[in-house]
Amino acid sequence: MVESTKSTASPSSGLLSSLQGLLATLLAIFQTRLALLATEFEEEKLRLLKVLAWGAVALLLGGMGMLFVAAFITVLFWDEHRLLALGLMAAFFVVACVAAAWRANVHWQVATGLLSATLAELDHDRQALMSLGQAKQQEADAP
Repeated sequence: MVESTKSTASPSSGLLSSLQGLLATLLAIFQTRLALLATEFEEEKLRLLKVLAWGAVALLLGGMGMLFVAAFITVLFWDEHRLLALGLMAAFFVVACVAAAWRANVHWQVATGLLSATLAELDHDRQALMSLGQAKQQEADAP
């Protein structure tokens, strides 16, 4: 009679152990996915800050370029050497503005989709769990 008590206690402790292992695995998966999610949010934040910074530089340099273009037109009919200096400064600021706007556009176009790596990993996990469930179902159906 002692042996029958041991045999009934073993499956329940095995089931409890399996459930604990499953819960630990699920928590580990969740923790990993949460860390990936946090990393992706950080990358997206940095990308957005770069876009904003280059956009601000483009606006500042564009404003300066317009100021020098206006000064250039004003001085166009003035003395000789000031015209060359103002023209070169205006050209420099306009070219710098175009370069900054181009950089901001490059950073804006780089976006691959919000949380794409997290979603891909969750899809991979779902497919793995589904294939595991199908394999267990096939084992149960097999004679």
